[in-house]
This record gives sequence, C-alpha cells and structure tokens, in this order.
Amino acid sequence: MIETDIIIIGAGPVGLFTVFEAGLLKLKCHLIDSLAQPGGQCSEIYPKKPIYDIPGFPSVLAGDLIDNLMEQAAPFKPGFTLGEAATEIDKLEDGTFIVTTVKGTKHHAPIVMIAGGLGVFEPRKPPISNIEDYEDKGVEYIIKDPEFYKGKRCVIAGGGDSALDWSIYLTERNIASEVVLVHRNSSFRGHLDSVQKVIDLAGEGRIKLITEAEVD
Repeated sequence: MIETDIIIIGAGPVGLFTVFEAGLLKLKCHLIDSLAQPGGQCSEIYPKKPIYDIPGFPSVLAGDLIDNLMEQAAPFKPGFTLGEAATEIDKLEDGTFIVTTVKGTKHHAPIVMIAGGLGVFEPRKPPISNIEDYEDKGVEYIIKDPEFYKGKRCVIAGGGDSALDWSIYLTERNIASEVVLVHRNSSFRGHLDSVQKVIDLAGEGRIKLITEAEVD
C-alpha cells in the first residue's frame, strides 16, 4: 500500500504543477499515469511541438515545459506509479480513499485529484482493413520527432488542433518537402487562428488542402 497525502490520477502538466502547489502546503503527492513517463500528451504526442498558451511563455516546446515542471516539482519528492492506469477508487469508512491500478497497485490517501485530461491515449484509426501492415512503416499516429520527416512528402489526416499545428509546423519550418492535409469536413475543430494559417498556407500553395474526403 502506497501512503501519501494526495493521490493525483494523471501525470500531465496539471498533475505535475499540483505537486508544486501542494508542496508549498507541506503535502506530499503520488501520481498515477497509464503512460510510461510523466508529461501526458505533451510527452507522448508532441514533445517537439511549440505551444503558445502557457502564461509567461510566448512559446515553449511541450517537452521543455514538462522538463521545467519536473524540475519545479523535484524538491517536494513526488512518487510515481507509471505505466499503470487507475481503474478503481474505493472510499473507506473514515473518508479516505484507496485507488487501485490495472496491475493491482494500491494507493491510500485522504484526497484524490483527477487530472486525466483526455484520458488513456488510444489512436483513432481510420477504417482501413490492412492498416496494421503499414504501422511504423510510414503510417504513424503521433509525431514525436519532426526531423524524422525531413524532406519527405507527408499526408496528415484530421481536422483538430494536432493536425493543424503539425501541418503548419512542418510547412513553415521547411521540414517536409510536401504537406497534404486531408479532412472529412469543410470546417475544422481547431483554434480559429490555426485554421486561418492553414488556409493562408494553402492559398500560397505551400499546403495541399483536401476537404470533404477521407484516407482509405
């Protein structure tokens, strides 16, 4: 049984910053995350992508943000259970909680904070029957190192912030030789500023934009 003051489910930016704030109150935290390393989607999905909505940082790489948060939390010596998803929360008669992971690891604390963000990450794969044959051979679901795509022709399928941001990044930094963005709708789900940048880059002929279509 792991004993602590606060159990934090989710070791992304919010969970990591909670360690610092709780530490100022002399409270010890233990974080649980299904990923093998702290940082949530910033570490797992886009560590090399710049993000622009962090107070005090006009631009910071997602991976650098996590490094800074880990350094900030380090003096308070947080505990980590990584690579294990939290599956059960049980409230005891004294009002405290036991959180159990998928591997049976138990944690006990009077406070449980859920900082799960998007939850456990699983790629949403297109309905292509043999797509597994091409995974890690040209078909990827996340971009960890954009330099891997240097000089390559890239097709990005999606209409959310991740698809828009990577299309812009690979184009503006002249990493990919060609970027094609495919989305099944004519409207996008991302930030309006990112949508406009993609439209502008498409108008300049720097991105090939294909809408109302799917990869099959």
